[in-house]
Amino acid sequence: MKVLIQIILCIIVFSGCKSENKKLVKIDGEAQGTTWHISYLSEDTVNYKRDIDSILKDIDQSLSTYLPGSIISKINNNDLNALPDQYFIDVFNKSIEVSNRTAGLFDVTVGPLANAWGFGFTKKASIDSTRIDSILQYVNYKMLKLDGNRVIKEKKGIQLDFNAIAQGYSVDVLASYFDKRGIKNYLVELGGELIAKGKKNKEKWKVGIDQPLQSTSSERKLEAIIELDNRALCTSGNYRKFYEEDGKRYAHILDPLTGYPARQNILSASVLADDAMTADAYATAFMVMGLEQSKQFLAGNKDLNLEVYFIYDENGLWKTFTSESLKNKIKHVN
Repeated sequence: MKVLIQIILCIIVFSGCKSENKKLVKIDGEAQGTTWHISYLSEDTVNYKRDIDSILKDIDQSLSTYLPGSIISKINNNDLNALPDQYFIDVFNKSIEVSNRTAGLFDVTVGPLANAWGFGFTKKASIDSTRIDSILQYVNYKMLKLDGNRVIKEKKGIQLDFNAIAQGYSVDVLASYFDKRGIKNYLVELGGELIAKGKKNKEKWKVGIDQPLQSTSSERKLEAIIELDNRALCTSGNYRKFYEEDGKRYAHILDPLTGYPARQNILSASVLADDAMTADAYATAFMVMGLEQSKQFLAGNKDLNLEVYFIYDENGLWKTFTSESLKNKIKHVN
């Protein structure tokens, strides 16, 4: 018994030493038209940047509408030889799930609308109500399905656009990569979408949420700092990606039901979920819903385990709405 106790004590001491010897490794790069940053605790300090770059390139070959040879581009062009891979299938299935939950306020068939408004992969078109009406006949997630390894579209003009969910999914794929390598403490961020697991220096990972400053510059100011406990965080807002024409501001988040840019009172929707793909999709959906409808949705869909932090406009003043369970994990900067 004494020998057994000594062995157990040795294991505990050795494990403790191993934990203390872990070092913080930081890597970064560019992908999907943005940047990525990853921090992780490692005993051997192996640099995984080459693998990360390779994974992100593979995802682009599946989901990027900016690559003519990608799977999604081939499907959009009605290439009968295009076969979805697992990346495509994962994102497609989650997209349909969220579309059903939100009654079409999230819809990946907005591709033709995104192109027409100048936020897609083609040049901006001349927009008027007649043009929008003609496009809307191709915007409806119920007009496509995945049958085995084929995407079936009711109309050839239907075009998919995964931009509102692909970065969140990419974060999940990278997180899975680290999980498989036995790394238990990491923070993965891509284009502002992120997921955290474990801890950093014995404390939970902390990240910032930007103020929704409507500026074309790179200026950033923090609105709040949030503590992540094995959760994903994704933020959507109309304050970064927009253009002005004839004195009007047009933002990239589109309402699939009207065909026009969403004009709701939420300026920034930050969503916490168990995975980044889910958080990413619902962050976009809440921007389309607006504050009151989003509150109603959250109350009626508690099984999704979503937490939110909304920055919204009320008569020209910024106000915030925070999920009750999140209030003790968030600290306002100002």
